[in-house]
Amino acid sequence: MLTGRLCWVPLLLALGVGSGSGGGESGRRRLLAAKVNKHKPWIETSYHGVITENNDTVILDPPLVALDKDAPVPFAGEICAFKIHGQELPFEAVVLNKTSGEGRLRAKSPIDCELQKEYTFIIQAYDCGTGPRETAWKKSHKAVVHIQVKDVNEFAPTFKEPAYKAIVTEGKIYDSILQVEAIDEDCSPQYSQICNYEIVTTDVPFAIDRNGNVRNTEKLSYDKQHQYEILVTAYDCGQKPAAQDTLVQVDVKPVCKPGWQDWTKRIEYQPGSRSVPLFPSIHLETCDGAVSSIQITTELQTNYIGKGCDRETYSEKSLQKLCGASSGIIDLLPSPSAATNWTIGLLVDSSEMIFKFDGRQGAKIPDGVVPKNLTDQFTITMWMKHGPSPGVRAEKETILCNSDKTEMNRHHYALYVHNCRLVFLLRKDFDQADTFRPAEFHWKLDQICDKEWHYYVINVEFPVVTLYMDGATYEPYLVTNDWPIHPSHIAMQLTVGACWQGGEVTKPRFAQFFHGSLASLTIRPGKMDSQKVISCLQACKEGLDINSLESLGQGIKYHFNPSQSVLVMEGDDIGNINRALQKVSYINSRQFPTAGVRRLKVSSKVQCFGEDVCISIPDIDAYVMVLQAVEPQITLHGTDRFWRPAAQFESARGVILFPDIKIVSTFTKAEAPSDLKTTAPKSAVLEEMLHNLDFCDILVLGGDLDPRQECLELNHSELHQRHLDATNSTAGYSIYGVGSMSRYEQVLRHIRYRNWRPAALESRHFRIKCSELNGRYTSNEFNLEVSVLHEVRVPDSEHVNHLIAQPPFLQSVHHPESQTQHSSAVPSIATVVIIISVCMLVFVVAMGVYRVRIAHQHFIQETEAAKEAEMDWDDSALTITVNPMEKHGAPGRGEEETEDEEEEEAEEDSSSSSESEGSEEEEEEGAGRGRHGQSGARQAQLEWDDSTLPY
Repeated sequence: MLTGRLCWVPLLLALGVGSGSGGGESGRRRLLAAKVNKHKPWIETSYHGVITENNDTVILDPPLVALDKDAPVPFAGEICAFKIHGQELPFEAVVLNKTSGEGRLRAKSPIDCELQKEYTFIIQAYDCGTGPRETAWKKSHKAVVHIQVKDVNEFAPTFKEPAYKAIVTEGKIYDSILQVEAIDEDCSPQYSQICNYEIVTTDVPFAIDRNGNVRNTEKLSYDKQHQYEILVTAYDCGQKPAAQDTLVQVDVKPVCKPGWQDWTKRIEYQPGSRSVPLFPSIHLETCDGAVSSIQITTELQTNYIGKGCDRETYSEKSLQKLCGASSGIIDLLPSPSAATNWTIGLLVDSSEMIFKFDGRQGAKIPDGVVPKNLTDQFTITMWMKHGPSPGVRAEKETILCNSDKTEMNRHHYALYVHNCRLVFLLRKDFDQADTFRPAEFHWKLDQICDKEWHYYVINVEFPVVTLYMDGATYEPYLVTNDWPIHPSHIAMQLTVGACWQGGEVTKPRFAQFFHGSLASLTIRPGKMDSQKVISCLQACKEGLDINSLESLGQGIKYHFNPSQSVLVMEGDDIGNINRALQKVSYINSRQFPTAGVRRLKVSSKVQCFGEDVCISIPDIDAYVMVLQAVEPQITLHGTDRFWRPAAQFESARGVILFPDIKIVSTFTKAEAPSDLKTTAPKSAVLEEMLHNLDFCDILVLGGDLDPRQECLELNHSELHQRHLDATNSTAGYSIYGVGSMSRYEQVLRHIRYRNWRPAALESRHFRIKCSELNGRYTSNEFNLEVSVLHEVRVPDSEHVNHLIAQPPFLQSVHHPESQTQHSSAVPSIATVVIIISVCMLVFVVAMGVYRVRIAHQHFIQETEAAKEAEMDWDDSALTITVNPMEKHGAPGRGEEETEDEEEEEAEEDSSSSSESEGSEEEEEEGAGRGRHGQSGARQAQLEWDDSTLPY
């Protein structure tokens, strides 16, 4: 290049271009430049380029190259620049080689296809002019550059809607239920177009095509599934899936079928909630039918419970007493026990109050339980569940039968089921009248064989016999007459579940067995019960109810059955009927209802104008789930160990066993933590609750009572004024009847124990246990130990000298080791202590003798009034009370008494001191026991009883 440039010098000099004057020099330079840079650069007229987004290299076709005919002249034949014409273009052109004119087009900043897909601009090439300092360059013509931005699949498809919803009618196949649509923000057709849709959720009866149309692949059923939720995704043509799936919700609309809608099958009931609506949002769909009237029957089916509905599970006697029934009720099917052993061999249901008869068993009622000759007025009550009898010609199924025990098989009175008919037989004796009289009373009712529990009351007021079933009255449809029974001296046998055949057979046996279940079978001789009592006995503690009867409207008629388990409503306006059924509720007044299922059935009968029945409404089958109630924890507590002098046991009043007994019932309640931020578990707290009890048993431990010398007593007035009953036996005392815990407390505090011969008695043990709901909830076992304080008699003439010579009280007070220490260390102090103690004892003895003499006179008066055995008063004796429990380590008396009781016991102690005669042998025996008690370092001490002293 340097050689080339030097070759131009002679030429320039020959042309006269050289050094010279100043004015002519600049002209010569311009002339030289014009002569040297004679041509413009040349480029293509148009260029097409491609650039990938987020890249800076542009690929041009053809390549960017500028040519200049002035080459190889320096500067004039070289390319110095490519200039782009346009505002704010993200491109620039650079020269790669000035001599060859090669250039390159590149992006100044990242190119985004989504902002601009292509660019068009003008470009020109510039040569270098005539020198490095010259600006007289020449530029080429304008060329058009068209650049297309190449897309990158950087965006995923997105759905236009976050969720899609459609409603379809059951039983149809749809070509398209709905269409989903997704978009892609990429700029190119390849990456911006959606090429495929796909259902992500598996095992659904739906499909989707490439255009996003969703269709069902099978007929949908409203009963099978009300709603479907499926997830759908989309793919662009680059197979990039959607960033987030869309939810498609398809609701299945049932074909318009008449029926009740918007009700729930399960209704939960929390004990204590009183009344809970069953169907608060229910309404009837008639499918635009012209309804003229509608009748709705709501039935609460509680046959799973033993007696047909959730009654208090007390004994039948307690129930009848609560309802105000007359006394004298005889329970023929009591719970098995030692006293009522005729039901031990019968099959018992889960509740011991329900007996199941399988056609092979019967029970003989012992003689004397029921009077042999019933009057013209008596009542039989029972709960019965019975189904159709097996066989074509069913035999009689005996419930209750009074027949001859031997020789003959005559039935004097009987209650039995025959071919789903209830029959009551009553044969009068010949001694009344020799006339044809009513003998058999028949009732034909569907309930007798429906395998459900029903309550039956047969009221006899001869010759009229009335049946009450579930509180409703039924007259017999057939009454047959018969002659009276011939008189005889044959004994009668009363049986349950079968009839006794004592004659005309080789071996006496049962016959006419009963198949079914019986409970609370009672008979009460005497006047019949009132309708009010009968209704109370069969009344349910749970049932149906209507909230706000006033809001039902005048157009609604309703009727409850006696047990409130069936409700019938009728009206002519659908809106009023809907509102009326929404107010029907379940109510349970029991404090501790039986947990479990109560089934509900709602049946409807709709009439249209001019037609009998126009549409059919399906029945509602639902159930009430009664949740478990909180279980009470019944606790008995009080003084469980005390001592009394023997005289109190012998007195007319005896010893009160439970003066401070207390009955408390609690339940556990979870308490939420005070700090809501903490996650500690809830703490349990005990809260008291009030409820009834139905019995408390006082049992004698360690052998039964000997009626010749001891007994338990309770004034009947204490029971009657609190409406309780009791039974007394050598095994203990039973208090029964439904009453509050406070009533039972008051009665238990008056239970007394008497013993006429306490000399050989050291202690007696008793146990109390109480129950609620016939043993469903039981208390703890409260044990009581009562000990006798025996008395030791000392002759009066030898008393003082005997005390001075060998005071047993001082020996018992001081331990042997302590006596040895004090006698060896300070004998004078011991002597002073002994003298002072003896003086005090002499004074105490003197005052005791005076008090004993005064109290003796009162005691004689009391014993004479009570007709108790008396013992002679010995003036020569002084009473010293020795506690026999000290040998067991009891340091003293173990109970706390009121002031009144202390005064009464002090008088009794002083007066009873005259009832035992002392002897020297007794003194020596007592002293021996005292000396024996000193053998241990911590043995119990004898105690001076100063309760009889006047101060």
